[in-house]
Amino acid sequence: MSHIVVIGAGQAGSSLVARLRKDGFEGDITLIGAEPHLPYQRPPLSKAYLLGEMELERLFLRPESFYSENDITLRLGERVAEIDPEAKTVTLGNEVIPYDQLALTTGSDPRRLPASIGGNLKGVHVVRDLTHVDEMAPWLEEGARALIVGGGYIGLEAAAVCAKRGVKVTLVEMADRILQRVAASETSDFFRTLHTEYGADIREGVGLDRLVGENGKVIGAVLTDGVELQIDFVVVGVGIQPATQLAEMAGLDLENGIKTDAYGRTSDSSIWAAGDCASFPYKGQRIRLESVPNAIDQAEVVAQNMLGAAIEYMATPWFWSDQYDVKLQIAGLNSGYDRVITRKGDGQTVSFWYYKGDQLIAVDAMNDPRAYMVGKRLIEAGKTADAAIVSDPDADLKPLLKA
Repeated sequence: MSHIVVIGAGQAGSSLVARLRKDGFEGDITLIGAEPHLPYQRPPLSKAYLLGEMELERLFLRPESFYSENDITLRLGERVAEIDPEAKTVTLGNEVIPYDQLALTTGSDPRRLPASIGGNLKGVHVVRDLTHVDEMAPWLEEGARALIVGGGYIGLEAAAVCAKRGVKVTLVEMADRILQRVAASETSDFFRTLHTEYGADIREGVGLDRLVGENGKVIGAVLTDGVELQIDFVVVGVGIQPATQLAEMAGLDLENGIKTDAYGRTSDSSIWAAGDCASFPYKGQRIRLESVPNAIDQAEVVAQNMLGAAIEYMATPWFWSDQYDVKLQIAGLNSGYDRVITRKGDGQTVSFWYYKGDQLIAVDAMNDPRAYMVGKRLIEAGKTADAAIVSDPDADLKPLLKA
């Protein structure tokens, strides 16, 4: 009987094993996860769950009964020490588990501050998994002073939650503006204004020089401009990196993650990869997408290909971020854009449309699901949008889909 082992029990891993059973795979399936919890959704961790608006059980992607009913063996709270591609085995503690096919859905790890500048002090937090958020929650007391390091979406979402809990927030971003790496200045301006209205102190072009500790706990910070701050805790939001350690030890090819072909297969014909850890070909380039939709879609394609389907993964990038009462929805990838068209709505409703030449390549929509859906469908169809229509707030966008 064939045995498929999946390492990484997050969104991608859970989706992959579910699809294997859905498509009729009758062999053995083992899903291995380093965390002791059932596979769970991560986006609510730093928002609804941290705010106490979502219980732990609601985070779980599927109940435990799903795995038992589908004869999926869960090995949770256990870390794989080694993969031996030649012997086709994985080592789990003192146990050696054979596989016929292996899938790596190991996700990503948060970047941390080095210990040399105080990154190991008590009160310095990252936001990635359930343990991180549970450790941070007690620090969010009204009137506490938080330093958020990093002005990307992770840092901004953390800032929003802290501010909603009555925490005094200072956010520092080394780049010239928040979201500089991922969004146009128009989107940066929108979120800077939003956070400032909620009382956050946004400092751009300024980084963290070092943290100051007392009795092993953080009590202050010195910024790169010499300013000293008194703080009670720190949230580090300086990005994530693909978890490729096992793949590297196994001798698999790496390129901004675990390198796969269009089908999700790695440089070893019996090993596959999906989710945050995997890079893949996309429109003549190689990319890696850090998003829930990609984790699900790519994992399901890989599952089908493990069963012989030979389907190329055609990514349709989309993302979202919730900050205060604003829902940002992003369609497409904006790399290489040369102009941005603004479509204004009422209040905090606005969308920014990215063009490369005359071609629409991405949309950032704030509280504007209609603009997002139209933009997403146009991008996926390879169509563009007349900038004059887009910029007219009174113009109906739907006819663009028929053009």
